[in-house]
Amino acid sequence: MSELKKRISDEMKAAMRAKAKERLGTIRMILAELKRIEVDERIELDDARVLAILDKMQKQRRDSIEQFNTAGRDDLADIEQQELLVIREFLPQPLTEAELEAIVAQAVTDSGAQNMQDMGKVMALVKPQVQGRADMGAISKLVKTALNS
Repeated sequence: MSELKKRISDEMKAAMRAKAKERLGTIRMILAELKRIEVDERIELDDARVLAILDKMQKQRRDSIEQFNTAGRDDLADIEQQELLVIREFLPQPLTEAELEAIVAQAVTDSGAQNMQDMGKVMALVKPQVQGRADMGAISKLVKTALNS
């Protein structure tokens, strides 16, 4: 079992003991998604894959919050916000803008990228370094800016 998955399971037990109903529900949702992927793909998840799944769940929550706020459904946006806070507990510390720019600049240099056709090469180098620590949409914009200059 991956260290991250074990930590999530331990937090579920702690939430049960503390009778933290909302937190427990979110943690169970995370574990259910991890289990679903393990069963569907017949694999044991490693920490990198768990991080990718948590990152995807975080993005889904952010999108839902935006849509609920647009629709005037603050009650549903609040629920999604609480879930997002719990999911973020299991993700590593987000990277700063300066760190992201340095990673992108290094990837551009390492890949020998010259123009926008080489964006895939750069993204392939950047993605493993920032998984779960930065929004890939923001990374994409940084790479485009670096390649256009």
